[in-house]
Amino acid sequence: MVNELWSPPGANLSRAGFLRGSGLLLAAAAGGGLLGACAEPGSGQGQAAAGGDGEGTDFTFLSYLTLDTLSMSPEMLGLAGGYFADHGLNTEVQVVRGSPQALQTLLSGVAPLTRVGAIDLMTARTEQDQPLVNVGTIVRRPSIRIIYSQDRPLAAPEDFVGKTIGVPSEGGTSEKTLMLMLQNSGIDPEQVTRQVVAQTPASFEMVRRGQLDGYMGSIDIALMVESTQEGGAILNPADIAAVKADTQIYVTTEEAIEQHGDDLRSYLAAIREAVTSIVEDSDRSRTIETLRGEYSFATLDDDEVAPRALDEGVALWTDDGNADELLVTDTDLWVEAVAELEEAGFISGAEDPESWVDNSLLEQ
Repeated sequence: MVNELWSPPGANLSRAGFLRGSGLLLAAAAGGGLLGACAEPGSGQGQAAAGGDGEGTDFTFLSYLTLDTLSMSPEMLGLAGGYFADHGLNTEVQVVRGSPQALQTLLSGVAPLTRVGAIDLMTARTEQDQPLVNVGTIVRRPSIRIIYSQDRPLAAPEDFVGKTIGVPSEGGTSEKTLMLMLQNSGIDPEQVTRQVVAQTPASFEMVRRGQLDGYMGSIDIALMVESTQEGGAILNPADIAAVKADTQIYVTTEEAIEQHGDDLRSYLAAIREAVTSIVEDSDRSRTIETLRGEYSFATLDDDEVAPRALDEGVALWTDDGNADELLVTDTDLWVEAVAELEEAGFISGAEDPESWVDNSLLEQ
């Protein structure tokens, strides 16, 4: 059972100048209930950022995270660096509350593309038989980190037994990743208590007080804790056990591919160019300067954290240096990831998972 847990006041990261000069896109109402697949909720409620000069084709991207985390740096640079505009897209980012709402809004036809965890698509395809398609893998490795105190290390599988770990949402990608990590390392996940906490640096205070033994957060938040909190430490779940299903993908629908194929192709090409620009910016200084011209939030504004977070991002996007196949989904690994979820009991009845992947929109 996952329990709700209080998080300290002031938990949200500071943010100013949220894409200066941009327009506001109101969140469209999506009919029906939320999908059962659950991931970390974003804090935005219909906030949005616009890119381009308004002369291109209007294109809406659904984001389950607000643009105040370097986890979204490909999208932010696509806007701030003009990559979407160069591909003829007047792009707007519509922020929704979490992956379930992102997928529900996508299915309603309000927008043609979103980015979520692979686990979300796999769950929706098997549990709701939704016509969702993976059209590109942006994050190829686990992008979540476990934040803990050096006084109570979490460095080996057995260190987790009997402990309490904070997760951003019940049943979300992070919790499932934690459970798969434990299961793959021979630990019964039920030996570890999970409690819902805010995914912010401020939640480290609960670790300090002993209310938690650790909690899961994004890379830039984890780096901020390590940099600013005495005794703060970080664990990459992959150092305990690999979780094949813990990737992030761009998702559309079969109908959207038919109706918006050219726009989807342009969007993905712009993302690929933005990522390539970050990869080629060896000290990340040019990237940081461009992003700071349009955004201001805690991890981006920190001269130590920002380049380290982007370094980690490059490793995630390129599978630690292989930039030749940016965004291309390896269908063999995809099938193995689906099998991993089935064996863990998270999904069942997966049929022809190769058909859930379409790399054709990445072709030049």
